[in-house]
Amino acid sequence: MSIAPEILAKYEPVIGLEVHVQLLTKTKIFCGCSTRFGDPPNTNVCPVCLGLPGTLPVLNKRAVEMAMRASLALNCAVHERSRFARKNYFYPDLPKGYQISQYELPLATGGWLDVEVGGATKRIGITRLHLEEDAAKNLHEGFAQSATKAYIDYNRCGTPLAEIVSEPDIRSSEEAYAYLTALRQIMLYTGVSDVNMEEGSLRCDANVSVRPRGSREFGAKVEVKNLNSFRFLQKALEYEIERHIGVLESGGRLTEETRLWNQAEGHTVSMRSKEKAHDYRYFPEPDLLPVQVSEVWREEVRRSLPELPEDKRARFISAYGITPYDAEVLTATKALADYFESVVKAGAPGKAAANWMQTELLRRLNDSGKEIELSPVSAKSLAELLSLVESGKVTAAVGKKVFATMFESGRPATDIVAAEGLGAQVTDSAIEAAAREVIAKNPDNVSKYKSGNQGVFKFFVGQVMRATRGQANPQSVNDILRKLLSETG
Repeated sequence: MSIAPEILAKYEPVIGLEVHVQLLTKTKIFCGCSTRFGDPPNTNVCPVCLGLPGTLPVLNKRAVEMAMRASLALNCAVHERSRFARKNYFYPDLPKGYQISQYELPLATGGWLDVEVGGATKRIGITRLHLEEDAAKNLHEGFAQSATKAYIDYNRCGTPLAEIVSEPDIRSSEEAYAYLTALRQIMLYTGVSDVNMEEGSLRCDANVSVRPRGSREFGAKVEVKNLNSFRFLQKALEYEIERHIGVLESGGRLTEETRLWNQAEGHTVSMRSKEKAHDYRYFPEPDLLPVQVSEVWREEVRRSLPELPEDKRARFISAYGITPYDAEVLTATKALADYFESVVKAGAPGKAAANWMQTELLRRLNDSGKEIELSPVSAKSLAELLSLVESGKVTAAVGKKVFATMFESGRPATDIVAAEGLGAQVTDSAIEAAAREVIAKNPDNVSKYKSGNQGVFKFFVGQVMRATRGQANPQSVNDILRKLLSETG
């Protein structure tokens, strides 16, 4: 599907996201069964989460506390009183025939999240955050009779979820991607969830419509499910936006429905007509009392929140003199930000720490498939190496070689420098001798330099640095080379 840019420009997409975040509790929301991922099917179950007659749910206080943390981090108002309801529908993965969720009285409402898109800040409203239990998992592949039968693993049934519903403020797939990325980062910072999409602890549905630019009316809304990666979210939204515009431009009408994203074929497919709230026949859950959140408890949770990514980025820029880009990279995760700050607190300059972490440490961690928590180079060890470089005891080139050895062996920089004799920088007289030899061996490049080709100067610098094993002071190399080349006839 391809729509001409001038046609696309006539319409404005309107997008809202419903994000389900599995809360990082050890037990389920209404019983004591484990939430551990990967256990054998149907082993983490009990009469309560299987919905057997005569059982009663008991609310997990830790799940409420985590949902409060998420709500406060997203600038939502946590209400003193909220209430669970029964959401009635009949799917095989729902053993009770209903889902315990929150409807009329959610835990929190009225928040927002600021995201960066194209160099501009966009504020996206958050309608509500409410608690609910997860359903079981339908399995359609991998069994001998998968062609004719479906299988159900009830381990996931009853795990606590926070559903976060955005306002329809998103206007492009790029904004949707930025919103979901920022939301995921906050969930990680607050310790609310591990937001692992592969394990299903972060799932997203998108509501999308289009309208003529300048119109205040909403178009027909379609819900897109099965968006189990950030990239799929973008691709599905782009497809749906073009599909909607194509239907409208051809004089057709859009119907409200639920569609699935088919990644293999690169398009959405119709699943069912869109459900309305009244179809679920919500009514208050009779087996659970309303949730009461005191002001004391709410403020206690608020005080326990860590410094959030946006505030941390601003502080890093102000306190350590790094660029906004560097701050963005270094606050990608809380662990990475903590490592950077530990390097600086151990005595390294902020800019140097930022540069070395991005050019050396993160590259090697990525190549080896390791996270910052498993770095063989500690923050203190990196700070010691940067101290050697900043003081001039080793050159930056030698420092990089030392770092490579540190990463492979875990040995401290001072030991490596001493053992390999890398500490003493080459004297100016030795640099001059090496420079004269390089100039003598390369008359053609000397001629190019004398005729105005300044680019060839880098060649001479590189040759001298190689001849001195990278131990020469780069500024001295530059100064001595320019002097000798100017004297060459």
